[in-house]
Amino acid sequence: MLNSKSTWVTIDDAKASFNLFCCVCGIGSLAMPSNYARAGPVYASVALGFMIFSNTLAAIKLSKAMLAAPSSVKTYGDLGEWSLGKWGRFFSVVSQMGMGVCVLVPIAFLILGSTLLDVLFPDAFSQTFWIIFMALMVTPICLIPTLKESAGMAFAGCMGTIIADIVAVSLLQYNMRGHGSIPSPDITAHQVLTCFGNLALAYGASIVIPDLQREHSQPQRMPRVVFVTMMVISAFFFAVAIAGYTAGGCQLSGNILYSIVDTSNPMGEAPLGFTSNRGAVVIAYLFMQMHITMAFSTLMMPPFYVAERLILGMHQNTPIVRFNPDADQAHIEEDMELQEKFSYVQASTPKDLANRQVSTSSLLDKSEGRISHIRAAIEFPEEITEAQLRAPYEGAKNKLRYIALRLCVIVVLVIIAVAAQDKFLDLEDFTGATAHTVNCMIMPILIYMRIFWRKMSVLDKGVSMLVMLVCGCAGFYVMIHAAQELFSPSDDDTAFPYCDVEFQNEPYYVRNNTN
Repeated sequence: MLNSKSTWVTIDDAKASFNLFCCVCGIGSLAMPSNYARAGPVYASVALGFMIFSNTLAAIKLSKAMLAAPSSVKTYGDLGEWSLGKWGRFFSVVSQMGMGVCVLVPIAFLILGSTLLDVLFPDAFSQTFWIIFMALMVTPICLIPTLKESAGMAFAGCMGTIIADIVAVSLLQYNMRGHGSIPSPDITAHQVLTCFGNLALAYGASIVIPDLQREHSQPQRMPRVVFVTMMVISAFFFAVAIAGYTAGGCQLSGNILYSIVDTSNPMGEAPLGFTSNRGAVVIAYLFMQMHITMAFSTLMMPPFYVAERLILGMHQNTPIVRFNPDADQAHIEEDMELQEKFSYVQASTPKDLANRQVSTSSLLDKSEGRISHIRAAIEFPEEITEAQLRAPYEGAKNKLRYIALRLCVIVVLVIIAVAAQDKFLDLEDFTGATAHTVNCMIMPILIYMRIFWRKMSVLDKGVSMLVMLVCGCAGFYVMIHAAQELFSPSDDDTAFPYCDVEFQNEPYYVRNNTN
């Protein structure tokens, strides 16, 4: 039996990791091969490596900033206000709620889910009907009050995307077996830069980190949980990208689920000239459908929480006093030293520290929400149970209020999804270039730099500013391009637009009985 003082993974760690994996590893993984089809293996690998580094850096910095924040800070918006003032809250909330999680990403889920259902049941109903049906499917899961309670379903969502991707790339490899050299893309700077939108969407980790950390019994463990989960996800992304690209080359211009079957004629030939085994297609689409259903609810939990606070008056906390670098820096340094002293490898459960004595001033600070999350976790260890998190939702009145609010939000998303149903791929790029760039890369690093500027090394400062600059410029470029495609689409109907002219309209290889 393992010693509790050296436990590597706790139940809360696993629950947080499942939710994070389900949130990040999903629709972004489907387009990983297309990034290689756009930019070629060298440039695409460099872009993927940069995004792995940038997003992991930003996610860990956000987690550490949340640890240093006072316990009155509960949400991403609270953290933005504490560190950067009212403008910090504005950009945090707008990027998360106004143009990010609460609108664009769930809309992309609804559109993709409706396409999957249309392939599974061809000629049964219109895509508009399937969008509404998709919303009805996710509604019961969206009514689960907290992320911690839905960890089991998040695990199912993780397995869904893994199985769907494996089946899809296996179909590609099998049906393209025996091919010669794959066609290389006609690489342009534009194609390399447009990889950024999908890659940014694929790594939307920071959206849920504050909420996962708030529900974790030992939030000081979260930076490591984030790092390990992001590395596993990145390895999976790389494997899917290479496996898909080596089968289709530059002709794998859409997501891999769209490459194994023609979505407009599910019983006919796929875009690459083969006819997939129908059973395998159904398996891939069903498991991705399962993932979308679970991930939709995971991504909606943070905006639900904020909406319940703003509209219903739930989850109220003490007023947030803005961070003062002169007065608060010493306390932050003390708290970070305390974290190193009582790290997660020394005490794996809240009970390990339960007998420590604390000062009266610490008790007062905790009651007024001034004590940091890390100090509160160490000096006042307690296991945060699902029953505690569910308490604000108890009672018939509260249940009716929060259910009605969440249903209204879902209805709004359905209306927008119906209007944008023909623009899934462009919506992906636009979402990644706007909301995810600001919310998941720029804001976390900016918040961290504001809090820890005096402790950061010159190298850390330089790298952080470089990441923000590159992400900001690339995101702005892709935003302009994706917006043009969304609102003023071109009439170009080239089948494989990333290839040289000779490979743009016909599959480069079609397997038959003679070859």
